[in-house]
Amino acid sequence: MMKLAKGTLVAFMAVPAIAAIPPTAHAETALGCGSKVQIGSTAHIRHDGQIFASVKQFKGCGKNWAYLYVWSGYRKSHRTWNACVAVADERDHSLEGTQCRTRTRQIWSLGADTLRHCTRAVGWIPSGPRARTSKVC
Repeated sequence: MMKLAKGTLVAFMAVPAIAAIPPTAHAETALGCGSKVQIGSTAHIRHDGQIFASVKQFKGCGKNWAYLYVWSGYRKSHRTWNACVAVADERDHSLEGTQCRTRTRQIWSLGADTLRHCTRAVGWIPSGPRARTSKVC
């Protein structure tokens, strides 16, 4: 489990929610542990004047999971990108299961043992914009 300083999570959480963005038209690819159910809202990261990615939180297999999907329009108009996703644990203000990738269409966090805590998914471009889903307890 990757834990970051409390101030780091606060910085991620300070981003305002983006409203009135249409839902994406893709299906999440489930990881090997079986079925997962989305919990909370879907958030969107905007970059270079367009939607970069959707961020969602799931529960399944006894854990919380964060998921980031880079939109096809962004992938078609950019040669490369970096993105990260994690489960934000409100109890101790940490980021759990952080995964970062370069030029990857979808990223799943590692499973976080946080079902008994209030959490949200957080996705970001390193040194760039970020988004967070609604808090789920």
